[in-house]
Amino acid sequence: MTPPAILQLLQTLISTPSFSREETATADVIFDYLTAAQLSPKRHLNNVYALGQHNSPQKKTLLLCSHHDTVRPAAGYTRDPFAPDIQDGKLYGLGGNDAGASVVSLIDCFSTFYNKNLPFNLVLAIVAEEEVQGPNGVESILPLLGNMDCAIVGEPTQMQAAVGERGLMVLDCTAHGVQGHAARNEGKNALYLALDDIEWIRQFAFPKISATMGQVKMTATMMQCGTQHNVVPAECQFVVDVRPTDAYSNEEILQIIQQHCQSTVTPRSTRLRASSIAANHPLVQAAVQIGCSTYISPTTSDIALLHLPALKMGVGNSARSHAADEFVYLHEIDEGIARYKQLVDSLRA
Repeated sequence: MTPPAILQLLQTLISTPSFSREETATADVIFDYLTAAQLSPKRHLNNVYALGQHNSPQKKTLLLCSHHDTVRPAAGYTRDPFAPDIQDGKLYGLGGNDAGASVVSLIDCFSTFYNKNLPFNLVLAIVAEEEVQGPNGVESILPLLGNMDCAIVGEPTQMQAAVGERGLMVLDCTAHGVQGHAARNEGKNALYLALDDIEWIRQFAFPKISATMGQVKMTATMMQCGTQHNVVPAECQFVVDVRPTDAYSNEEILQIIQQHCQSTVTPRSTRLRASSIAANHPLVQAAVQIGCSTYISPTTSDIALLHLPALKMGVGNSARSHAADEFVYLHEIDEGIARYKQLVDSLRA
């Protein structure tokens, strides 16, 4: 059964709006909870963190990390997204699945081992701006946490162990033509130029294929063009979603795309790189030992910004993330709490 204080904490987080870059109130809730539990929390912006009582510079460090920001409610909600109602074993509410259930389960795990003299250091970080990969999230507190050697990142994976994940680049592309009158076939149609580039994006296969992640994926997802029906457009803008693998750096992928496209191709960021952890890493071995299966995640997380070996492993199901009437099962929270503790125990052994 979920500890009452943990369930109450999760319900409070759900009932407190925490959209990305607007997480002050939930950071207050988490900080106050850790303070009341005598876990000596610290805070930087809307990121809350705490260090194990017996941490030492002579030990390696395990980071327990998840995020408390949420996306905005999806269209189609039939319930109040901020009402943490329990019905048929489900706890409903925005952010309960992604990633509030992982947040409270990691907090419970950290509190269990906080005053234990482990053979490694333990650090807890509940961070902001994950959903937008903002600069005031996990990156902003890394210098405050000291040297870290590996991490467990709480995201909804049904408590299985994601040992790798694709990166992400969003490309803003602009095709440049010449405006003219459609009836006289004047100008140079930027829409056609954009469609040529989009067709290349649709058909191109990067030659290097990752042994674990497969091919780099590119998908055109948005387009904006034209001013009126009889004017040949001089400019056409479109967006491409790129999911890198560990076979290429983001910069290499960008260079290949820019060489083949007529359009101007500008990345919003190249920070979110593909990542993986070796099969023989102690974290992976500990996860397998307690019965977790391993897989490659198609989605990105704060792992892309940590630049250290990490498992993505958490409570809930990613299929429910960002969906209307988001929920998490109570038994999933119980399993998450138990498995996180088993994982730390296995790593300690």
